[in-house]
Amino acid sequence: MSDMKQTDTQPADIPEDALAALVPMEVQRQAAHMAQDGFGQIFRLTVDNDPEALTRGVNEMLPLIRNWAKAGGGDEARSLRLALLVAGMDQWGLAYSQAFGLNAIPGLTALLGALRTALAEQEDARFQQMFDRLGASEGNAIDFKVELRRGIHLSLWHAMIASEDQDEAAAVCAALGSLMLALVKSMPTLGWRLVADALAHVQIRCLAEGLASEGLGQEMTQQLFAALNQTLPEDLRSQVFTHAAQVAMAWQQARRQGQMEADQQATKH
Repeated sequence: MSDMKQTDTQPADIPEDALAALVPMEVQRQAAHMAQDGFGQIFRLTVDNDPEALTRGVNEMLPLIRNWAKAGGGDEARSLRLALLVAGMDQWGLAYSQAFGLNAIPGLTALLGALRTALAEQEDARFQQMFDRLGASEGNAIDFKVELRRGIHLSLWHAMIASEDQDEAAAVCAALGSLMLALVKSMPTLGWRLVADALAHVQIRCLAEGLASEGLGQEMTQQLFAALNQTLPEDLRSQVFTHAAQVAMAWQQARRQGQMEADQQATKH
């Protein structure tokens, strides 16, 4: 479970994933990446403001999504695969709408609508059942949720630090912080872990690529961390920042170890 499972046992506070038998970890992660890629394509086409290109893009994406969903082993698995993609793209749309002040993302609305309307009555009922099961327990499809949220949070963080306009960057920063706080509230048991995961990967990106090392990007990143430190519930604040720091430190140590081993191999030759 992507930075959230121990090697031998599952931590006691992580609910069981009741959907893992239908969609194993790798399929869940693949669904999260497909949702991210699908949303990204549709969003870019929407921003380009070319209705014909947008329609073509939606029509080209529909069979790809349907074929991937149909690869599931059984009716329930197929319905769950489709539910993961729809839920994932919908969450991307909500996040971007909030961060960039959008009333709607027409291309995404068209894509998700077409996926639903093409379902037969029994298929639609099964899809709705699986969609509901995603939210029935925090642990259900948790690897999907971790990967999805990491992608959303990091994408908004990258947009924030890439902005050259302070007001725009501040708006994205505020939206990102709000999304993280809402996640803690909607997932009382696991939400803090997803937030910690995102903050850890922000730190890792900074270390690995030298991002947000100066200027507005650095200022906004510091502001995001400070705002979370002030507004997270007191009982979770320490857990979030301690866990994030531990993950980033473990990555840094592994990187150093890998470099040392590479240097040792080089000296032998």
